[in-house]
Formats: sequence, C-alpha cells, structure tokens
Amino acid sequence: MNKLVSIFFLFFLIGITSVSAQEELNIVVRDSIKGEEINPLAPSKAAFYSAILPGMGQAYNKKYWKIPIVYAALGTGIGIYAYNNKNYHKYRDEYKRRLNGTEDPNGKLSNLTDNQLISAQRQFQKNRDLSLIVTVGIYILNIVEANVDAHLLQFNVSDKLTLKPDIYQNDLNYKKNVGLTLNYNF
Repeated sequence: MNKLVSIFFLFFLIGITSVSAQEELNIVVRDSIKGEEINPLAPSKAAFYSAILPGMGQAYNKKYWKIPIVYAALGTGIGIYAYNNKNYHKYRDEYKRRLNGTEDPNGKLSNLTDNQLISAQRQFQKNRDLSLIVTVGIYILNIVEANVDAHLLQFNVSDKLTLKPDIYQNDLNYKKNVGLTLNYNF
C-alpha cells in the first residue's frame, strides 16, 4: 500500500508542475564593437574632389576651416610666380631692346649694364620656376591631405586605449627615467 501511495503522490506532483519545455527563449546578441559603417571609397572620392577643385576634398571631409588655408597657399604661390614672370619679361625686353639698338634713355632700367640685366633676368627666371614647382607641390599636398584625412575619419578611436608620458625613478641609481605607458582598459 505504501508503494501505491508513493506512486500516486509522484503522479500528483508531476501533474501540478508546469512543463516549460515548449516555451521559446529569444536571445538577441548585440555586437558592442561594431560602430559606424566604413566607406572604403571615401578617401578616393576626397582625393578626386580635391584634384578637380582645390579645397573640395576638404569640404567633402567636412573640414571647412582648411579651405582658406589651401587657397591662401595656392594664391601665394601663383602670386609669386606672376611677380617673377612679370619682372623676368621686363628685364628680358629691355635687354632685347639694347641688342636691337632701340634703347629707351628715359626708362627705369636705363642705368643698368647689360651684365646686370642678364643677371637680374636669370634670377627672376630661377625664382619663377621655383615658385611654380612649389605651387604644384602645394596642389599635390592638398590632394594627399584630403585623402589622408578621409582615411583618418574612419579610424576607430576608443577611450579604452591610452598612451601617455611617464616619469619614474630608477631604483638602482635613483635617477629619473622618461618613458611612455600604453594602457588598455577592459
């Protein structure tokens, strides 16, 4: 009879307990590392825009404060080129007039000798050519800067990673040592 009561009690306990094997548990996994999507063509677009119109790549990167710097640098180079080119032609034309025998006695350059005219002409030509090379270099630098800035906009910077200078005392000779510490916080 004890066996019958214990079996009945077992079935009673099984009957009153709810079986939850049929319930579904939805787990949503969220990626905490994933940030903004990276556009791999953004650097090439910025470089292309900057090559078409200087400063347009900086505008594409939303770095509007760099546009006046680009135009000031290019304008300075072009202005120096124009100044040296004008003076080069002025001294060259005066030298050509002297060779033809049509010298202007009341001209500004009438008190210079032929050697001085040739020397000034060479100097202005050298400065003109140098300013052209520098201006082309600034134009190329504008394109490279837009490309690099677009790359760095997509660089993931985390607050967990720190790099700071550290000065500590050496235990052997008690001199101060300078170094860098790199910390990563989890």
